[in-house]
Amino acid sequence: MDLPFDRWLPAQRWYSGRGREIAEVRPVVVEALRSDLDLVLLEVAYIDGPTEDYQVLVRWDAGAPAALIGTDGTRAGFDALADPEAAGALLSFIEASTQIGPVRFLREPGADLGPGAPVRVLGGEQSNTSVVFGDRTIFKVFRRVTPGINPDIELTRALAGNPYVTALYGSYEIDWGAEQYMLGMASAFAPDSVDGWQLAITGAGDDFVEESRRLGEAVGSVHHALAETLGRRVGAFPAPTMTERLHAVAARVPELAGYVPAIERNYREVAEESSTEHRIHGDLHLGQVLHTPQGWLVIDFEGEPGQPLQERRRPDSPLRDVAGMLRSYDYAAHQRQLTTGGDADAQRRWAEDNGTAFCAGYAAAGDTDPRAAAAVLRAYELDKAVYEAGYEARYRPDWLPIPLNAVGRLLSA
Repeated sequence: MDLPFDRWLPAQRWYSGRGREIAEVRPVVVEALRSDLDLVLLEVAYIDGPTEDYQVLVRWDAGAPAALIGTDGTRAGFDALADPEAAGALLSFIEASTQIGPVRFLREPGADLGPGAPVRVLGGEQSNTSVVFGDRTIFKVFRRVTPGINPDIELTRALAGNPYVTALYGSYEIDWGAEQYMLGMASAFAPDSVDGWQLAITGAGDDFVEESRRLGEAVGSVHHALAETLGRRVGAFPAPTMTERLHAVAARVPELAGYVPAIERNYREVAEESSTEHRIHGDLHLGQVLHTPQGWLVIDFEGEPGQPLQERRRPDSPLRDVAGMLRSYDYAAHQRQLTTGGDADAQRRWAEDNGTAFCAGYAAAGDTDPRAAAAVLRAYELDKAVYEAGYEARYRPDWLPIPLNAVGRLLSA
């Protein structure tokens, strides 16, 4: 296969290697699913640092011009997920639990995937590509792939029957070398839904407190179910890990340096604390929840995309998810100020009121009240804000004051 993946790949929204210089892009697996449809795993080597593996489904000689990857001799290769017929074929493989060479398509017991049309590709995703079939099924393809159990599939399956999570319909995977790679999943689609971020930052978010309470109940229920299904353990507060992250970010973000001693003191004050740990979402924020006419849904259980798989699957304090949502309310308050007006103090009160309501709802449905561990929760919020400062300094410098201001507020609380 001789398609120009090295030129095509960096232009894709889901490509995570931006800023790194590519040394080579090599197809290491090419598996024909049909005569005109190949599953391709690409190994991307860089001038510096580790390699990355990506999944591309190639449709030959059919596709929209915008989906063209390039030509290989007399053939033209297109991104198959932009082609409704090819996407429907992938769904039919899951429906039939088809095995093609080392590729296994697996339907969950009793799952009804519904019709294979009409088809539309969702925009806005950062690390995957999702295709919606009718108003019934969403098919998510993992673009950057790693060996091992994908937590999105694992946790969605473990949460079967929970009213705040969409049902898993099926998945597909491949054995490559001595490893198993999970490549994608099909699950129930939530029609007439809007993500929590969009709802919060619009005028509809003015009366958001009751919805925040219900959202807290949803997250509390999901955490309780994960603990019951996959087990609990007692873990120590991760002060050394947080301190290491703090110094690494402060070395890149000079504006954070003045806060380092006070943040370290906060970490030391709770360093002897222990708490219950279990599997959590790992990357929870308002963009990872959907509001539907029936209530809230928690989605995308992959965890923090930049973390190694073993870290994303490690039990952790549920306060990490709570802190992520509280930080998301802070970001939403800033966006609301830009889009709907209002003074900064009013939007700060909005964030505080909604964070309080979220914690109250969580306490009503979960195992604990986050407010009962205020000092530990504050430390997790500080850790999240430190991470945000590193991200904003690199990708959105104009947004850097948001996490820096949050650090100042949290330290003065």
